[in-house]
Amino acid sequence: MKLSAKYPPFRSPENEAEPSFNVVIAYEDFETGKQAKRTFDVLVEQLKNDCRFANQMWKFDVLSIPKLREMAAKDAATADIVIISCRARSELPPEVKAWIELWLAEKNHAIALVALLDNSPGLTLESANLRRYLSDVAVRGGMEFFAQPEDITKSIRSSNTPVSPPINLALASLARAAERETAFPRWGINE
Repeated sequence: MKLSAKYPPFRSPENEAEPSFNVVIAYEDFETGKQAKRTFDVLVEQLKNDCRFANQMWKFDVLSIPKLREMAAKDAATADIVIISCRARSELPPEVKAWIELWLAEKNHAIALVALLDNSPGLTLESANLRRYLSDVAVRGGMEFFAQPEDITKSIRSSNTPVSPPINLALASLARAAERETAFPRWGINE
């Protein structure tokens, strides 16, 4: 004889409400800001039935103001995803690095760091150095790291569609990572 008991699934108030997904975007200029916003829009489209979305956008220039840098660091520390969108270069401006160090020092809940680099021809070495730095930031913050393939910015510029297929593929992976995170509520233990 086999005995089995059936228990109703555990429900918590956090489980029943639609989960919220917070994205913080730091961008260099208008064009890189548009690229980051398109990326955010694709992510929303991928997960629109599973959660609510919120985003904050911080331009690199304002991160040079200490009070605003602190506010942006608090936003990033509570974000689920942080997107950094900029032109390819060997390193980020000092105020952006200071912002990164501030939010890494906070209690970090981000599941991913996304790098969107506008690669100009001949800047692959600088781009590689910056990607390496941002990858290290992700490791130190316990986050997944996503960076676009080299040819994404070319396909964005040449396409009349809002988002190119390579971005959709990269964001599908990011969306799957986000789904895994939102499938289980945060319990608050050891956080």
